[in-house]
Amino acid sequence: MTSTSRCVASITDSDGSIVATTSSPVTLLPGTRATVRHRLYVATPSLWCVDDPYLYTAEVELREADETVDQESTRFGIRSLQLDPVQGLRLNGETVKLRGACIHSDNGPLGAVSMRAAEERKVTRLKEAGFNAIRSAHNPLSTALLDACDALGLLVMDESFDVWTSSKSDFDYAFDFPQWWERDVEAMVRRDMNHPSVIFYSIGNEIPETGTPIGSTWGRLLAERIRLLDSTRYITNGVNGFVAMLDTIVPQMKQRRDAAASEPEGGVNTMMAGFGQMMSHIQTSQPATDRTEESYGVLDVAGMNYAEARYELDRKLFPTRIIVGTETWPTSIAGNWALVKDNSHVLGDFTWTGWDYLGETGIGATRYAAAPGEGTSSMSSGYPEITAWCGDIDITGHRRPVSYFREIVFGLRNDPYIAVNPPSHHGRSIAVASPWAWGEAIESWSWSGCEGAPVTVDVYSDAEEIELLLDGVPVGRAPVESFRVSFETTYQPGELTAVSYAADAETGRFSITSAGADVVLQTYVERCDLRADGTDLGYVELTLTDSAGVVASGLDRLVTVTIDGPATLQALGSGNPITTESYTSCAHTTYGGRLLAIVRPTGRGSISMTAVAEDCPPVTTTLTAN
Repeated sequence: MTSTSRCVASITDSDGSIVATTSSPVTLLPGTRATVRHRLYVATPSLWCVDDPYLYTAEVELREADETVDQESTRFGIRSLQLDPVQGLRLNGETVKLRGACIHSDNGPLGAVSMRAAEERKVTRLKEAGFNAIRSAHNPLSTALLDACDALGLLVMDESFDVWTSSKSDFDYAFDFPQWWERDVEAMVRRDMNHPSVIFYSIGNEIPETGTPIGSTWGRLLAERIRLLDSTRYITNGVNGFVAMLDTIVPQMKQRRDAAASEPEGGVNTMMAGFGQMMSHIQTSQPATDRTEESYGVLDVAGMNYAEARYELDRKLFPTRIIVGTETWPTSIAGNWALVKDNSHVLGDFTWTGWDYLGETGIGATRYAAAPGEGTSSMSSGYPEITAWCGDIDITGHRRPVSYFREIVFGLRNDPYIAVNPPSHHGRSIAVASPWAWGEAIESWSWSGCEGAPVTVDVYSDAEEIELLLDGVPVGRAPVESFRVSFETTYQPGELTAVSYAADAETGRFSITSAGADVVLQTYVERCDLRADGTDLGYVELTLTDSAGVVASGLDRLVTVTIDGPATLQALGSGNPITTESYTSCAHTTYGGRLLAIVRPTGRGSISMTAVAEDCPPVTTTLTAN
């Protein structure tokens, strides 16, 4: 028996007014679902873009007589995309360069869980740091994160796989790929196709097969399947020519490593220091060019991991090839961004990574020679390291110095920025520092016990010259090279100021001040009014400061947190990349004077959070769940 119903669709503007509607009959057989395609037109639509992420709501109802038997609602945006090697990527007719960040799926102290409040906070802070795009590494983003990108205005490269048929670790997805790839790709595209933030689908990351004929065949299958499902986005793949040639490179690297290990000095450390140069040499070699040509050919945009050396080369070798840096060293941003700006066929740069993450421990750490308890021949020394320590932003959402350097390179910050290298490490030899390692300089002029000790002060700026002052007394003045200048001085407490000049005219200044001896524990609540449905999160930053609010970055203490009211302490943690402390405990030690508490309401009412640290008065913060 069939039943005739009516399907009603409408589009609602952001203010709730209906801007388009349509209705059509639909015949349903028992136990089946019908697909009804509606075309609804908005006369003069407001366009979605990064700076103005305008969204509409589409509502669909299935009615039988006057009764609604099913309904669905989704938000979407209206925007256009164009792509060519001359104009690059155009969004609504305007060329846009992608200031991108790769991000992993975890949310720091919360672990690998996606919640709306966490994702909205992450997107907000990434945008504040100057990013306009993210790449999901290396799996499709959560719906909550895509919703945040839609609402707040962040472009997305939605990535599907980290492996195809060749395993990277035991029991990974490679065993299931031949059977499941098509269903998983279809699920990703059908779920994400209404998100205006999604502009790319990435079919993989550093797939070893991309250097083989079978790999390019798989790439074509994946790309064509996605195009059949959604022809409105562009297809890319994070290809690494180095990985695509591992079958020939690994034996050569083993020989080089063994030879380096036998060297009396330098040895492996020298090899590590030259890793970036070695990568560039391999990426631009003729074998790499030949072996990846077909895999790049099946894509709309050639995604390149750590292959900026190919950007200008490929403009000559492959004039129609359009490139995006799908994964790049954070230490290469100045040169990379110049390439992005100077080459229309290069769409942008995605740094590894925008936000620090749990795992791949210590790849961004700086290791000094003869440091007690630390290995000096590897990028990672294992337990108790817990994060990669290569993010512009740490796992609690605090911006690190590399983030401000990048903001200056992007042309988004006029004032200089000061980052001070720890005096205790002055003059020490660096044993291992990968191209992911930015260094240990921090925004601090509080180095108790180091008075009179030599110290290196880095200043980031896009100006011509920088003058450094300590309590108004000149320390030195020097020209800026590659957005950076370094000063050698001795540490004395006070106010350190960097003044930038262009044509002898001041263009900006930035100061940092030593913290006083009086230490208090301060709290900053990012949002006091929370939802009481169990899905919201309250973020409370805990900071050790002096009475003037200057962070006591060199003084860390154990902080204990208690909750009174309808809520639970969901997580408590710092950005410390090396710790054995649990994020689920009610006590955690600050790092750089900072700590983050995450509170999850469990019902309606007033929530009181009290934090206690040694020799500091207790501090109580109130949140409300409705």
